[in-house]
Amino acid sequence: MQVSGELINNQIIVKKQKNAGRLYSKSHFGKLISRGKVQLDLLEGIFLLGENKIRIFENKTELDFSTLVNLAAQQIPEFEIKYLIFKDLRSRGLAIKLCDEKEKTTFYLSKQKKDKRERQCFIYAFSERDVLDLKEAKNLIQDIAKKNGELWFAIVDEEGDITYYHVSLADLKGDVSEHKYPTGRGILLKNRIVLFDSKLANDLFQKEFFGKPFGEGLQLSLVEGLYLLEKKVIDIFSTKSKKLTYKECMEIIYKLQPDIKLRLIVFSDLKKCGLIVKTGFKFGAHFRVYTKQPDETHAEYLVHVVDKDFKSIWAEMSRAVRLAHSVNKEIVFARVDGKSIDYIKFGRLRP
Repeated sequence: MQVSGELINNQIIVKKQKNAGRLYSKSHFGKLISRGKVQLDLLEGIFLLGENKIRIFENKTELDFSTLVNLAAQQIPEFEIKYLIFKDLRSRGLAIKLCDEKEKTTFYLSKQKKDKRERQCFIYAFSERDVLDLKEAKNLIQDIAKKNGELWFAIVDEEGDITYYHVSLADLKGDVSEHKYPTGRGILLKNRIVLFDSKLANDLFQKEFFGKPFGEGLQLSLVEGLYLLEKKVIDIFSTKSKKLTYKECMEIIYKLQPDIKLRLIVFSDLKKCGLIVKTGFKFGAHFRVYTKQPDETHAEYLVHVVDKDFKSIWAEMSRAVRLAHSVNKEIVFARVDGKSIDYIKFGRLRP
């Protein structure tokens, strides 16, 4: 038997106790109000109406689907985005609820984990054309963490298809120890530094996977070279045999690679965390990162370095996440704010 509801002040009231109880207790729709009645919001009402599970009346006049959608579009900001997400997750059997207006997220739901404990999931709805502010994302992750919940982003494209991401702060740790080396001599060749000390070259490559063989020596990326210069593992010379100070090296390299300072901050931090860090150029990111020696594992992460005010359109984010996923890696954005770094991980999600 179909349920009947009455539209009152943009809420749908189901008065018949039997129907109200079934909606609330069995299907987790609405909220209980006085005398066993259930109050549905407009999204819930439209979903149930579209599924032919309810008839809705206003002043004894039955409302059709288009009339109710028209009303909801006037009352709910970005109604169509919210409705499409609500419909998709409800159709998957997830008891999604609209958040209170004071909340920063759009929806919440309780999801049972493998250990049978329930975890609150908070969902932020986006349109494909919206802009992601990574600082706001970080703040949102921290707010949700205080509630012991997890954060999902749901992005609706122009055809109504939905992509879901699980978003979290990543704690990147590896088990590769840093070693001590005798100081060697490196030569700056525009976009790389070359070592011709074969013993040092072999040790750097074998123990911490620095650089790449270059004849009997080793070629280092500029970020690797500056890192080793800071650690006093190498001295850097020009092709005219002039020994360069750290400041001189940085000035030369900064003209070639203006983002070198941010990348060096992240590179150094990742090395402190026991990780091996290599270029991620082939994968469209700054670094690929290993938690163990490369002969023991593939790179687990792609790390892309951005500044504290980084914002992005969703098309760019989608490319980054999909590429990482296609090569069995996780994409992490390293947001640099002074000396502080937030590692923000985006993972594809199938609810």
